[in-house]
Amino acid sequence: MAQPSSNDVHVDAMLTNISIAYIQSQDVFLASKVFPLVPVEKQSDKYYKYTKNDWFRDEAERRADSTPSAGSGYTLGTDSYSCDVYAFHKDVGDRVRKNADSQINLDTDATRFITGRILLRQEIQWVTDFFTTGKWGTDKTGGTHFNKWSDFLDSDPVEDIADAKEAVLKNTGYEPNTAVFGYKVMRKLRNHPDIRARYQYTTPGNITPAMIAAVLELDNVYVSRAVKATNIEGAAEAYGFTHGDHAWVGYVNPTPGLLVPSAGYIFTWAGISDGLGSSVGVSNFRMPELKADRFEAESAWDNKVVASDLGYFFYNAV
Repeated sequence: MAQPSSNDVHVDAMLTNISIAYIQSQDVFLASKVFPLVPVEKQSDKYYKYTKNDWFRDEAERRADSTPSAGSGYTLGTDSYSCDVYAFHKDVGDRVRKNADSQINLDTDATRFITGRILLRQEIQWVTDFFTTGKWGTDKTGGTHFNKWSDFLDSDPVEDIADAKEAVLKNTGYEPNTAVFGYKVMRKLRNHPDIRARYQYTTPGNITPAMIAAVLELDNVYVSRAVKATNIEGAAEAYGFTHGDHAWVGYVNPTPGLLVPSAGYIFTWAGISDGLGSSVGVSNFRMPELKADRFEAESAWDNKVVASDLGYFFYNAV
């Protein structure tokens, strides 16, 4: 045996240029992208809401000489929001800090860890509040009301979405401009013959979300790529997509304001974490009783369906 051996001349140490952590990019989360964020000064409050039908009735009449004009009015009501506060922390103990290798930046790791947990909670809450049945004016179930889009032979996703756009337009006067697709739904749409046929002579390669948006005549198409663990801590690991196999089409107003509708708004309250952020505020403070530094992320929001008739939901689209 040759001496000295490799073990004699080298002692294993931690690499300084690489470590491994499964951290989802913030870009995969849709919770702050689809619907407009409405910053608010109070945790809860009210806003005005007009009755839709009052603005669509044909009530103007011919006017005879010396007679009053026809007239009417509109009903003005209110709705409200209430931002729930979510928080999550990670403590960095003094003993851990003093024993940590130089390759580990405990403060950065803690900040990214807690921010990721809040962003994941926002994403899952967005799905609960917006991306499910019983929230919108119309729900359609794949296999019951339409052929699932994974059935390449008999399904027609382009026509199904065109029907959805027409239904919303007919009932509101606003044509949908936005769609949200679960990851598996987009995967099937990219390979659907009806979609690929539109580009077979111009772009025979990969079909992008922007190309699908063009076919569907939509301004915005969002694809969910966020993943969550479905097991409890200590159990066998299991994972799944946050948004499932569904799709949503609706009208989203790009500039929220007075007298403008939108399928949904997200009210965000900056009155948390000392006003550090309306999305996620991160603060760091000493916990002397624990002999540790605490890193805490906090966020407050209310996902609000403000006009259910401006949305159309496809459940189990594939």
